[in-house]
Amino acid sequence: MTRTDQLRDRTDPFKGGRSGPRRKVLISGASIAGPALAFWLNRYGFAVTVVEKAGTLRDGGYPIDVRGTALEVVRRMGILPRLQDAHIDSHRITFLDGDGGKVASLNPHTVAGSAAGRDLEVRRGDLTDALYAAVRDDVEFLFNDSIDTLDQSEHGVDVTFRGGGRRTFDMVIGADGMHSRTREFVFGPEEQFHRYLGYCFAVFTMPNTFGLSHEVMMWNTPGRAAAFYAVGDSDEVHAFLNFAQPEPPFDAFRNPEAQWDLLACAFADAGWEIPGMLAAMRDADDLFFDGVSQIRMPRWSSGRVALVGDAAYAPSFLTGQGSSLALVGAYMLAGSLADRDHAAGFAAYEHNTREFVTVNQEQVGEGDAALFPTTARALEKRNDMLRNLSAMPPAEGRPAHSALILPEFMTMT
Repeated sequence: MTRTDQLRDRTDPFKGGRSGPRRKVLISGASIAGPALAFWLNRYGFAVTVVEKAGTLRDGGYPIDVRGTALEVVRRMGILPRLQDAHIDSHRITFLDGDGGKVASLNPHTVAGSAAGRDLEVRRGDLTDALYAAVRDDVEFLFNDSIDTLDQSEHGVDVTFRGGGRRTFDMVIGADGMHSRTREFVFGPEEQFHRYLGYCFAVFTMPNTFGLSHEVMMWNTPGRAAAFYAVGDSDEVHAFLNFAQPEPPFDAFRNPEAQWDLLACAFADAGWEIPGMLAAMRDADDLFFDGVSQIRMPRWSSGRVALVGDAAYAPSFLTGQGSSLALVGAYMLAGSLADRDHAAGFAAYEHNTREFVTVNQEQVGEGDAALFPTTARALEKRNDMLRNLSAMPPAEGRPAHSALILPEFMTMT
């Protein structure tokens, strides 16, 4: 008997002659929440399949944070050393005014409220690679496919795949992002759960012709921001454009030409490096455009289907907690299901995780992001704050990213 089989025999209450075979779970999405959930469900003895519409994992990507409680999740997964090796050690973030003059140059940890030497910032692709490597030999991955239909009954979930396959699972978990199709299948249109925060943004890569290294440079005028993020000494930088937009432009989210028109209009009279950024964006093959939004739902499950990560509770990039909530949510969902049926497990998952999610989502409100002021007065106030930031007292109490102490669901030694 293998080590994995021994774990399954001991940890799965639905295996080994008492209640039948291993429970089968389908996870839609192979970004962060999906592979993390697959890892923990496999540990608890589930038979896991992950379906991903893309043909491969998405590499590269904008840098993301792993902080607070999520650090303990990756430590328990055994991938913390790999992520520490991939850590991006940014040296400074420089804020510029509308004419390109320097407002302040600071240590990024001072701005983000993160802990140097402990909290991690890695490329999104480095995190997804680490998660995939930790689980790829133990679960089934179906790339270049997706759920076409799902039909629940008291006995399971019948799934038809876009590629033509048909299978039945005990549970289906949507880990397919803020614009989750799994959520739409079961709960209805996204608009009813979409909390728009008043901004739109675009990210893409462009040549690093500015001599930037291990740093961020951010330009602001009221209601507009642009930034270059130089990860290491790469010959490319991550370019970022953000602008205030009163209503969410839902039509533009699926229309690249409409996205270009919005950005060109918003930044039409901007100086600094903005004209070059707009030109580079036209040629970029990795442009990502979206609204700055959250997903807020009254419940995260229905019957045998549940949601995790951005599909259930996207907090927006303004909180810096999207990836961390995905990692923590995956751990909590899997552990809640380890010794319960789906109904009790889903209920426990939500009961024990919702407060942590809410605390993190409430770090930002509509149109009041500290880094992106929408009025001249608010921008000047922010700039004054940045100039004096080194003298600011530390925040009181437990920070939002550490507001949950991970439970020990089951001993696996």
